Amino acid sequence: MLVEIAIFAAIGLVLDQVSFKVWAQGGSVSLVMVPIMLIAFRWGLVAGLTTGLLVGVMQTMFGSYIVHWLQGLLDYGVAFTVVGLAAVVRGPVLDAAKHMNKTKMALYIIIGTVFAGFLRYTAHTIAGAVFFAEYAGDQNAWIYSIIYNGTYMLPATILTAIVGVLLFTAAPQLMQRKA
Repeated sequence: MLVEIAIFAAIGLVLDQVSFKVWAQGGSVSLVMVPIMLIAFRWGLVAGLTTGLLVGVMQTMFGSYIVHWLQGLLDYGVAFTVVGLAAVVRGPVLDAAKHMNKTKMALYIIIGTVFAGFLRYTAHTIAGAVFFAEYAGDQNAWIYSIIYNGTYMLPATILTAIVGVLLFTAAPQLMQRKA
């Protein structure tokens, strides 16, 4: 399990580097959430949270933009750790995979992805409103941050859901543990 967490955290970091940059100030559309979710579905909540945390920590080491320690914690530590909470639908996903019910499997993967994506979006939005309010100009900083972060998190979440459904329904054995 630990080796897989390390490998998939590294894959997550690489996938985040191969991304479509939306804004110059930060925010990109990538597949960084896919390996975190794979570990979450495969090994459970603690492994998923650990993988997400490692991705966030490695991002701080390789090109993060931090203006305050709390903003760094929110944008990197919390934002990627909470993606591991996709594991809350692990049981139904594995049950659907066991019964080869790809429709049910896809539904729960989408629910897990949207949940994880929303939590990550929330962390980025809070950090944006509190620490990057000057970019909002005369606008309300919260509304600005909601819109700004939504422009990349919504497409990233949709892309992750699509890739997750295609990947996990085509190869459900990826979610089976090899202890």
